Parts: sequence; C-alpha cells; structure tokens
Amino acid sequence: MLERRRRAENARAAGMLRAFAAAAARAGLAPERLRVQGYDGRGTARTPLTGWYLRGDRTVAVGTDGRFYVLTARLTALDRLRGTTVPPSDPPLVIGAGGKDGDSLALPAALTRLLPGWDG
Repeated sequence: MLERRRRAENARAAGMLRAFAAAAARAGLAPERLRVQGYDGRGTARTPLTGWYLRGDRTVAVGTDGRFYVLTARLTALDRLRGTTVPPSDPPLVIGAGGKDGDSLALPAALTRLLPGWDG
C-alpha cells in the first residue's frame, strides 16, 4: 500500500513538472545550464541538461524535458573537468521531506516561485 501511494505521488509530481516545463517554455522563462555539486562541497561539474533550479541551494531542478533531477553526486576530478551526466529521478511532491525543519519545500510552491501564476 505504501509503494502504491509513493508511485501515485511520483506520477502526480511528474505530471506537474511536465506541465510546468511546457508553461515555462510558453512564458519564455529562460532555462539555464544545470550543474552538479559534489557531495563533499568541493566543486561542481557541468551537465548537458538545461532547466530551472527548484531550490536556492541548486541541489534539485526540473529540466526543460519536464523531468526531475537531483544535482548532488560524488564527483571525481575528471567529472569536474569534463562534466558529467545525471539520470532523472522520481519526483517528490515535497522536496526535502523528512529533512531538518525548514528544509522541505512543497513542489507546487517551488514551481510557483519560478513562474508566478502558472497553471499547475
């Protein structure tokens, strides 16, 4: 039952992200090149992805493809030099749920902050 609920929440969040990406493109919201941050806080690596960061700390984003990306990883020196790829992740309805107080952010609120008035 918990797994079914998780899948339903992921599906709802995925639909929201696809709708947001389409609305952002229509509105002319400029995407930016997404970067991955190293776990150790030492450096970043470029990715081939473009999109919009959902949090101020730039650890998660929605790509122009409407998919959810976690932008933290263990980076090697080669990753920092050449760049890296990031697979899409299952999107949550609450970013950072279960974290410290103040660290969680509802997905609709994050999207509205990027594009006020979007119809999600």
